[in-house]
Amino acid sequence: MTAFTDRHIGTDAAAQRAMLEVVGYDTVEALVEAAVPASIHAQPRETTHIPPAATEAEALAELRALASQNRTARPMIGLGYYDTITPSVIARNVFENPSWYTAYTPYQPEISQGRLEALINFQTMVTDLTGLQTANASMLDESTAVVEGMLAARRVSKSTSATFVVDTDAFPQTKSLLHARAAAVGIRIVEADLANGAPFANSVGEPVEPFGVFVQYPGATGRVWDPSGVIDAVHRAGGLAVVAADLLALTLLRSPGSLGADIAVGTTQRFGVPLGFGGPHAGYMAVRQGIERQMPGRLVGVSQDATGHPAYRLSLQTREQHIRREKATSNICTAQVLLAVMASMYAVYHGPDGLREIATEVARKAEALAERLRSYDLHLVADAFFDTIRVVTPGPSRRVIERARSKGFQLHWVDDATVGISVDETTTADDLAAVAWALGLPEADENDVRDLAYADATPLRAVSASLMRDDAYLEHPVFNTHRSETAMMRYLKQLADRDYALDRGMIPLGSCTMKLNAATEMAAVSWPEFSRVHPFAPEQDVHGYLAMIEQLESWLAEVTGYDAVSLQPNAGSQGELAGLLAIRGYHHANGDAQRTLCLIPSSAHGTNAASAVLAGMRVVVVACDDAGNVDLDDLRTKITAHADELAALMITYPSTHGVYEQDVVDITQAVHDAGGQVYVDGANLNALLGYARFGDLGGDVSHLNLHKTFAIPHGGGGPGVGPVAAKAHLAPYLPAHNLAQRADHAGGFVFEGGPISAAPYGSASILPISWAYVRMMGAAGLKDATSAAVLAANYLAARLREHYPVLYTGAGGLVAHECILDLRPLKDDTGVTVDDVAKRLIDYGFHAPTMSFPVAGTLMVEPTESEDLAELDRFVDAMIAIKAEAIAVGAREWPADDNPLVNAPHTAESIVAEEWTHPYSRETAVYPVHTLVRTKYWPPVRRIDNAWGDRNLVCACPPVEAFA
Repeated sequence: MTAFTDRHIGTDAAAQRAMLEVVGYDTVEALVEAAVPASIHAQPRETTHIPPAATEAEALAELRALASQNRTARPMIGLGYYDTITPSVIARNVFENPSWYTAYTPYQPEISQGRLEALINFQTMVTDLTGLQTANASMLDESTAVVEGMLAARRVSKSTSATFVVDTDAFPQTKSLLHARAAAVGIRIVEADLANGAPFANSVGEPVEPFGVFVQYPGATGRVWDPSGVIDAVHRAGGLAVVAADLLALTLLRSPGSLGADIAVGTTQRFGVPLGFGGPHAGYMAVRQGIERQMPGRLVGVSQDATGHPAYRLSLQTREQHIRREKATSNICTAQVLLAVMASMYAVYHGPDGLREIATEVARKAEALAERLRSYDLHLVADAFFDTIRVVTPGPSRRVIERARSKGFQLHWVDDATVGISVDETTTADDLAAVAWALGLPEADENDVRDLAYADATPLRAVSASLMRDDAYLEHPVFNTHRSETAMMRYLKQLADRDYALDRGMIPLGSCTMKLNAATEMAAVSWPEFSRVHPFAPEQDVHGYLAMIEQLESWLAEVTGYDAVSLQPNAGSQGELAGLLAIRGYHHANGDAQRTLCLIPSSAHGTNAASAVLAGMRVVVVACDDAGNVDLDDLRTKITAHADELAALMITYPSTHGVYEQDVVDITQAVHDAGGQVYVDGANLNALLGYARFGDLGGDVSHLNLHKTFAIPHGGGGPGVGPVAAKAHLAPYLPAHNLAQRADHAGGFVFEGGPISAAPYGSASILPISWAYVRMMGAAGLKDATSAAVLAANYLAARLREHYPVLYTGAGGLVAHECILDLRPLKDDTGVTVDDVAKRLIDYGFHAPTMSFPVAGTLMVEPTESEDLAELDRFVDAMIAIKAEAIAVGAREWPADDNPLVNAPHTAESIVAEEWTHPYSRETAVYPVHTLVRTKYWPPVRRIDNAWGDRNLVCACPPVEAFA
């Protein structure tokens, strides 16, 4: 049987021999040994936690065994997580479809129109339901969205206060996250029982005027109450109101916008996105008019293409962190696109009437259960509720929890005398009857469970009439058209066909590692034993998850040279923040609270500086030399100048310039000698794995990108996972969680830092992907993947060097896993820009490499190990042909304002016009190489205006006639 490594790595032995001949090395091993500095080469280890590579069948069998240790109970814990029904047409055509899950963030909008439309649907869904003007293209989860809402409120508020008031009825995980994140940036959190009229006051009862207030709507207890008075009060104090709202409840209840909220946040998980032990899920954020430029993350807007046709593109803060760095509004540079698409399609599938019907039925179920419990003379904490009730139990609440568990149900333990129950669209009459039995009188007969029908129950019976929704929503035709499965299937297919993903061809984006996401790796994500598990389920019900997580933690610790790993961060940016907060905690514990300065090279990833600021640090930039390496003299000068306040150095290794820093050990030693810690950004681990380890080269802490090196798909711009790995001395400060099933981690470490995500293990349901990748590659396969990636990058650099200068190289003129092609001379000679080349690549059937990062006017190319030699050569041929076209423009064979490059990309519509007036042929426009005739990807729009969409900001579904 062929080893999985041979399936994953695109170049076989014969191809690699041909590539080595071009690069000038006899073996792949010799090439990588020459590129990686000898001072950091990993020493061979006699024992390893990573078992020998498994076959695909063996890995699936092991995952099945782990899955069988998870108890697929009926989760009724709530707290923002609910079981849901993913319509099969969405599960098959989005969730399990590589056309959706292997696409990249839509930086090239001309070939991303399908998912951009889906995200416009998402934004429209959120704005309609929240009653606010603008929504972004999703957040990481609800709790982190609340934190971002708090930070936005502080930026916008006219108040000079540092106090943020939080309702006591907020979800416990959100309150914990708020406290943890606020401490680093000097915000004081004050909790108050706002639903019961508590004033804005501190812990000793002194009045405060906050810059913002946070309300959960409905509350964690299930209570539905009118927060408009609280919102008015904070407005009078010059502050802003942030409301976390349940979107399903908003189909029946007044919107936050109508109540006066400035910012609405929450999760769209219950719109068809599986529980997945906590994620990934698409959070949301919507804001009133005037705050849209303060929103973090992604925002999709409507622009126009070169012919004036409407087209979608990312608007405003497309890559804000790379432009504003430490002045960025947030360190979040991505979204949860795949999950946002699923949630938006859930709304498209059901429409406003279907959503309202689901919500009404949920409310009826809750009311029917409440009425039965009242008949037992049990006391409810709140009489006005939507889907969640809390009840004072007849005896110890643990007994009720266990009675329910014996029937296959998970309830929420609140305290020794109270339990919480949340119902959802999957709850049946039999489920309600079983839960009622568990909460019944102690002497109730287990076999005497009366029927608990809910059809005649009155939904929202005790909710004030003033809180009932009376305005329309989701009126756009997209939410009222696709009622049949045939129509829905075709709509999803049409959108997918407008996009370019890995199932079409190579996406050579530098610094992004668009590698194979193997079907076997993806298989377990959909299994109910992994997908239908609540993140706060009891430990005895999730032994399989916990075992898999511990194995993955130990494997990642080994390959990075660290001692402990937390899988909680659900994005690379959050992993950065977690690592920096661990450094902050370490310094504070040692009495070095004055160490608040972070040195960051000018070549660093843009999120680095923003993360440092959010960790309460001040950023000082270290220069890079002409070779793209950290300037050692400048580093030493700044270390000397700031020795007493130096907290950390953040360095990306290999560098963002695509080379291995030769002096990295000297760099890390200089920081340690001054009492600082070294943060190694692990985004480029794909160029190092198996050959060197961050911990061995002087790193104290790193984040990894499982959506890069460890094969989790990008999903069109998310999901991601950004684990944080650390040496033992920093391990105590890694993120813990107040609702985690257990405190210990691989290696016996107990983390005590504040949480970084809403769920204890972040986006846990996609961890089986990376588990399967490591399990099927084995330690030797991981090393082979690195060498194949480095060979591919050096092959491209060698073949293209005479056409485009390779901007930075290391020892022997070699690069790491990516190379930067300098297009600035091309512009100087011909007038052709990096944008022209990027758009022309679409006509050749490619997604463009990373544009103008980290250097303006360049393309950063990363071929990865997964592409075969034919695809690499196809890319080289395209780039050489485009260079020839540019030379023709420079020689005035084609006019500077009318040539295949400035007019790219070309649509099918553009070449069937009655008159073809361009000085080049139709064939040159769309078939520049003959191999495209049978495999042509046709972009749906011409080049999109990158300014128009910001000047005329429209971030919701435009009228259908606009696209006629």
